[in-house]
Amino acid sequence: MENTAEKKNVVLSFVQSSGTPTIANYFGAFKNWHGMAVENDCIFGVADLHAITVRNTPADLRRRSQEMYAWLLALGLEPEKNIVFLQSHVPEHSQLAWILNCYTQFGEASRMTQFKDKSRQHADNVNVGLFTYPILMAADILLYQADQVPVGEDQKQHLEIARDIAERFNGIYGETFRVPAPYIGKKGGRILSLQEPEKKMSKSDPNVKAFVSLTDADDVIVKKIKSAVTDSEACVRYAETKPGVNNLMTIYSCCTGKDFDAIEAEFAGKGYGDFKAAVAEALVEELRPVRSEFERILKDKAYIEQCARTGAERAEAIARRTVRKVMKKVGFYQV
Repeated sequence: MENTAEKKNVVLSFVQSSGTPTIANYFGAFKNWHGMAVENDCIFGVADLHAITVRNTPADLRRRSQEMYAWLLALGLEPEKNIVFLQSHVPEHSQLAWILNCYTQFGEASRMTQFKDKSRQHADNVNVGLFTYPILMAADILLYQADQVPVGEDQKQHLEIARDIAERFNGIYGETFRVPAPYIGKKGGRILSLQEPEKKMSKSDPNVKAFVSLTDADDVIVKKIKSAVTDSEACVRYAETKPGVNNLMTIYSCCTGKDFDAIEAEFAGKGYGDFKAAVAEALVEELRPVRSEFERILKDKAYIEQCARTGAERAEAIARRTVRKVMKKVGFYQV
């Protein structure tokens, strides 16, 4: 009998192991990953190789990598259905990255705006890894013959260079890599800094009131929301001139599913005190079960190791096929 089941797209998503995720990560990406995994064949990875472009202490890197992996499990990504692994557990990432370095022009790599930004931020450590970071990212994507990759505004250039490298290699050696497209899924909320709502929320912000971490306790979340910047109008409405209020409305919308018109109607005639209290309560209720699951999983080291080992084995089975194919095309002697 003919198999009429429709082939699902392969969608690949990586997250860096550079600290505890914030609500910007959660609403911008994580919350939608479960739905994405239902509709596609998904590969989720912790990009711990990318994390060493800045200096880490070994113990911190290990801890953050393990914690980020636990977060992926806590999101309900179901490692028996999806491939969920750590990048450094699959050596083919580094192997393919070296080969792709040799098919990337210096000029196109030097145009990467993130390299320029990171070089300014880490002027005491402008290493070659920081420069070749996009080529490792291209290897991450092309190893698994991904059809689509979710990308934020700051990653569009990196997907473009991955596409350029794939097309260049295919043009020389014939069809080898699937050329990835951006994944356009349900749009997540863009959450900005609570203290400077003109810039994005960042877990590395020196002002801890500027972000909400997924591990923040309920009372800490409430305090941070109540101290969030608003304005002097004391009116809950969406407007370009009200970035702080817009940001809180976005958070509330992400938690409740209400659109901005409904939120404005709900708080008509009410001040920011009532509004912030409602936002804080909704955010606490949203994050509590995820944080609880994370804490439960993090205590079960054997389960984490088992999932990580199985995920790496499944990922490497795919990655090895791609690398052998690439090496044969290039002309390496293989036995």
